[in-house]
Amino acid sequence: MTRYIDVNDLSYLVSQKGLQTCITEMAEYIRADYLRWQDFEKCARLANHSPEGVIELMPVSDASLYAFKYVNGHPKNTQAGMLTVMAFGALGDVDTGRPLLLAEMTLTTAIRTAATSALVARYLARDNSRSMALIGNGSQSEFQALAFHTLLGINEIRLFDIDARATAKLAANLKAFPAIKVILAASVAEAVKGADIITTVTADKAYATILTDEMIEPGMHLNAVGGDCPGKTELDRRIVDACAGDRRIRTAEPHRR
Repeated sequence: MTRYIDVNDLSYLVSQKGLQTCITEMAEYIRADYLRWQDFEKCARLANHSPEGVIELMPVSDASLYAFKYVNGHPKNTQAGMLTVMAFGALGDVDTGRPLLLAEMTLTTAIRTAATSALVARYLARDNSRSMALIGNGSQSEFQALAFHTLLGINEIRLFDIDARATAKLAANLKAFPAIKVILAASVAEAVKGADIITTVTADKAYATILTDEMIEPGMHLNAVGGDCPGKTELDRRIVDACAGDRRIRTAEPHRR
């Protein structure tokens, strides 16, 4: 018998456990899997690109279980009242090929993305990091904010988005967490100045320079979530070159892995 988990089941589970608990537990699952990296049979995700977005299949297996996720990325969906990212997945038994589980994974993907970001920062960012610039204030940004607050103790978040409505919505939602000080910035440069961590989570499928080399200070941790596929960038190339060269910047790009 194949079990099925739909979006209502996932929403109920998160509401009962609490989003911050789900993020914490997800981070620990991810950490445990990375510690047994060699146990997995891995291959590159299969991506079908179109002018408006991308649809990807992500397979992986170990000696017992096979899994895949279907996920899309279509930035213009929001104009039609749809989500930019939607996903579902399946889990199967390796020995028999029997499908064990079919699950809606849009919410799971949002939690996993944020948990991975914060987990990486827990190892790479400065131990005393307390402030984060959050550039791109769409739906994933709230998960990022809560993940960094929960796992790293980030208590100051500077927000910027070219869409002021997105920033206003995120700021309103974060009022539910009084321990987080929210600052509305007038520009990317203003948001990132002096920040311990910079998270960019933009959606446009375009070659873009969200962060320039002049904005980056020694010791900053960069979490470039949105630069996740060919033809979609967020960092000035000079930042990447500097990171590879003198190690003055600590970076990670954990999205969709």
